[in-house]
Amino acid sequence: MPEKCDFGLIGLAVMGENLALNIESRGYSVAVFNRTVSKVDDFINGRAQGKRFRGCHSLEELVGSLAAPRKVMLMVKAGPAVDEFIEHLIPLLSPGDVIIDGGNTYFHDTERRTQYVESKGLLYIGTGVSGGEEGALKGPSIMPGGSEKAWLLIKPVFQAISAKVGPTQDIPCCEWVGPRGAGHYVKMVHNGIEYGDMQLICEAYWILKNALGLTNDELYRVFNEWNRGDLDSYLIEITRDIFSVTDSETGGHLVDTIMDTAGAKGTGKWMSQLALDLGVPSTLVTEAVYARCLSALREARLRAAKKLIGPSGKYEGDRGQFIEQVRQALYASKIVSYAQGYVQMQAAAVEYKWPLAFGSIALLWRGGCIIRAVFLQRIKDAFDADPKLENLLLAPYFQDATAKAQEAWRNVVATAVRLGIPTPAFSAALAYYDGYRSARLPANLLQAQRDYFGAHTYQRIDRPGVFHSDWLRLRKESKP
Repeated sequence: MPEKCDFGLIGLAVMGENLALNIESRGYSVAVFNRTVSKVDDFINGRAQGKRFRGCHSLEELVGSLAAPRKVMLMVKAGPAVDEFIEHLIPLLSPGDVIIDGGNTYFHDTERRTQYVESKGLLYIGTGVSGGEEGALKGPSIMPGGSEKAWLLIKPVFQAISAKVGPTQDIPCCEWVGPRGAGHYVKMVHNGIEYGDMQLICEAYWILKNALGLTNDELYRVFNEWNRGDLDSYLIEITRDIFSVTDSETGGHLVDTIMDTAGAKGTGKWMSQLALDLGVPSTLVTEAVYARCLSALREARLRAAKKLIGPSGKYEGDRGQFIEQVRQALYASKIVSYAQGYVQMQAAAVEYKWPLAFGSIALLWRGGCIIRAVFLQRIKDAFDADPKLENLLLAPYFQDATAKAQEAWRNVVATAVRLGIPTPAFSAALAYYDGYRSARLPANLLQAQRDYFGAHTYQRIDRPGVFHSDWLRLRKESKP
């Protein structure tokens, strides 16, 4: 009888294939299955040839080929397909076996599925996996949540295949996040921050291109320099690289031939919607989502561009100084983006009773994932120093960094407004900062308005209680 495999994986699209190859490369034998069974044969006879894989043509064969306790990972499209596979797997598995969902799943679905699978005597993991195709193959960031009893069973595999960071590159970017849907929630916030980071970088590019008229070669040099300092990150690195690529057909730069429309897979939208449910102001990711929505209205924008007027022109000041100001504005806005993401996770941890370790989450994102950056070590340090930190902006390092960027940040936003260059994310970040640092906001007038037209009541700052006024009777009569 053939030796039993250590791990089972369902779904052989590129992410699934790469993850399976990563697992096998760490010394584990892997059984694989795909609904289109020809993909199984292609994989076994191709990239998997000569390696410790077993191709299976049915779920029964897959489960039968696994050593107990069985560990079966789903790398299939989020949604109904996950539920279908769970229903098919449950009768085939035994108590203590583990089902793992590695897709971009809505966290409420993971909450539901964890409880359901556990009720059948099995264990369930919903895990975020970030890093794209390359990360899946070479070492992703992994954010597991679900049945805590399953963690010890999957920990050796997941930590072996994850990205590594630290002075000796031995700290895995994978650690237990929390129960039920916590892992997929943290992955969603990761993706929301990614939306914000990408939009901020695009706005920095658009300012430098339109306000200063920088060429792509000049932009390459700017982003190359930025990637050596506080902004050192994967997204800055690939942005730099993009400006160096030539289009083989036109001979010009490839980036200039790409249509200015962007889509979204949903995680950014989820984060924004859930922020509203929790009552927390994740304004930057929301503006990033809306910026993609506006970009998609290309035909409407082309029509509007012929009719609507606005300012134009170039920045007349010192070019080198302004480039440095854009860098500072980008860094300060990036701090706000992460601050908002962490505030949302803190609120979700209270709402759903998840014991999230916020410093550890920053370490999960330090390598392997799309938002990996040197900057994340600063976040871990901040939460290590104060595990109950209310907002990243209040940590000494970030407080000092945003203070130093103040003048540059405001000048960049003001210049963009004056020149008619849209900067929704930069502007939202600065507005949040100014709102958060304000001891008093104009919501007193808003409460008065609500009480005036709807008797919604209000509170006072000079004494406790709930109040209502007869505004019609008390108002000053206007004279014609």
